[in-house]
Amino acid sequence: MVSVQYRVKFAKDDEAVLGPDGADLVLSCNSQDAFTDPTVTYMQGRLKVVGSSGALFGLLANGEVATTLRSLASRS
Repeated sequence: MVSVQYRVKFAKDDEAVLGPDGADLVLSCNSQDAFTDPTVTYMQGRLKVVGSSGALFGLLANGEVATTLRSLASRS
C-alpha cells in the first residue's frame, strides 16, 4: 500500500495537511483547485505530485483524491 500526503494551500503560510511526512506520494494544490476534477488539474499542472504517477492514477480512478482534497479545502 502506498502512503499519501495531501496538501491544500490557502495562503503563503496557511496550508491544510493530511498524511504522514515522508509519504510515498505527496499531492498539493491551492484551495480553489481542490474543488475541480483532480485529473484535469493534474493534466493542467495545477495539482503537483511527488512520487509514482502509477500510484496517482490508481487513486484518481477510485475517487480518493477528489474526496480528500475537497474535504481539506472545506476545512472540515
